[in-house]
Amino acid sequence: MAVSLAQMPRGKIRVCFVAGCCGVLLWACVLQLLSLGRLWCCSWTSSGNSPSATLVTTRVISGIGGSSSRSSDLKEKSDSERDTSTTLPPPRIYKSNGYLRVSCNGGLNQMRAEICDMVAIARLLNLTLVVPELDKKSFWADQSNFDDIFDVSYFIDSLRDEVRIVKRLPKRYNQLDSNTSSNSTLISTLRMAPVSWSDEKYYLEQILPLFNKFKVIHFNKTDARLANNGINLSLQKLRCRVNFHALRFTPEIKELGDKLVEAIRKRGSYVALHLRYEMDMLAFSGCNHDCSPEEAEELKRMRYTYPWWREKEIDSKAKRLQGLCPLTPEETSLVLKALGFGNNTQIYIAAGETYGGQKRIKVLQETFPYLLRKEMLVDKELLSKFQNHSSQMAAIDFMVSVASDVFIPTYDGNMAKVVEGFRRYQGYQKSILLDRKRLVEHLDLYKNKTLSFDEFAKAVQQTHERSLGQPACRRQVPNKPKEEDYFYANPYECLSNVTRCAISG
Repeated sequence: MAVSLAQMPRGKIRVCFVAGCCGVLLWACVLQLLSLGRLWCCSWTSSGNSPSATLVTTRVISGIGGSSSRSSDLKEKSDSERDTSTTLPPPRIYKSNGYLRVSCNGGLNQMRAEICDMVAIARLLNLTLVVPELDKKSFWADQSNFDDIFDVSYFIDSLRDEVRIVKRLPKRYNQLDSNTSSNSTLISTLRMAPVSWSDEKYYLEQILPLFNKFKVIHFNKTDARLANNGINLSLQKLRCRVNFHALRFTPEIKELGDKLVEAIRKRGSYVALHLRYEMDMLAFSGCNHDCSPEEAEELKRMRYTYPWWREKEIDSKAKRLQGLCPLTPEETSLVLKALGFGNNTQIYIAAGETYGGQKRIKVLQETFPYLLRKEMLVDKELLSKFQNHSSQMAAIDFMVSVASDVFIPTYDGNMAKVVEGFRRYQGYQKSILLDRKRLVEHLDLYKNKTLSFDEFAKAVQQTHERSLGQPACRRQVPNKPKEEDYFYANPYECLSNVTRCAISG
């Protein structure tokens, strides 16, 4: 005989109600655990190792344009990037020792390396990193912020399992201490430039203790503040992870870079020539070979204008013979011809305005008629919003250079080095790394008719047989870090086919 709810004792009703609620809650917990388990498995499977490796192990370089041989993969690549970006690694849980602010200095590619170093230092010291501030005071005076060039959300999210990164410093650290007078400095912040080429010991023993007194440390210069060598393997790999994966260009920059690569590829293969014969480089280096007396004086005046350019009186002739000057456009045309490039070769000029304008580039243009620049390949309207921002333009040139069939820099500056490193990472794509000291000797012998062109060409080709971006170890020079090979040009700890190098850590 059925018993109605009204006839049941009140205690039994309460017990049934509680049991029912517990059952519903238990099922909700089970479903939640199953959902988390599926996410965990997907993350584990995609990395082949652990969830934290999801964004590290992929060989796709986000934000870099491809070649025609890879054009069929572009859509698939972009889809995989979207999928990867939604599967974030779990955040690293740690007690932060304080906030690290950094102000980068230099051009885009110098700043790129600095950002990678600062992430590694923040990870080493268990700090919270504030999104880096970009240089706005250098020769280029580019007012671009980090998020004008890089995808800031992706940068933060993709590194969340290594470092906590925030877009801005909390307001409480921008307030004056209540016990100080109104004209006092911010007592919670220390501004400083760390010692150049420092290793982990310096940061652990000299920098970390400073956070006992200061809540925020602001590195106001970050160029070359971490050593190339002698760094723990895990930190070296983190530097690579930031460089090759986390620093993804904004969709606008990526779109224009892809359009440029596509436009060139429709015409065939191409060489990206980083022709560093620009006014700032010539003034900074003191190189005035083939310049008129008026031009040499103009470059000297510019060098004196910038007090942080330490060298003022420079012997241009001696510096050129040491291989420390960028090749002139005329010298470049002879070298390209000697290397076997024909007059039908497409050559993309990955650089700013050539010093001396069209008259200086005339010989190169006559030798290689298919000389290309950004302005020739896309609509002016599309390019216009980037043109007054040198770092954004450099980002576009970077993409086109990384995607090229052959990359040739006429000077080993920061762009040349970082592009070289990217091309090594992508499978040792051909980069012809010019030995300018030897080239100057060959060029002068050819110009004074000691060598015929065939002899000159043979000498140039023999000089560069082992300078094509092949697998190699970095050159280490104890106590002379400036003379060592640059980490970002050859991060062999992160590359395949380099097993004989002594890897630290």
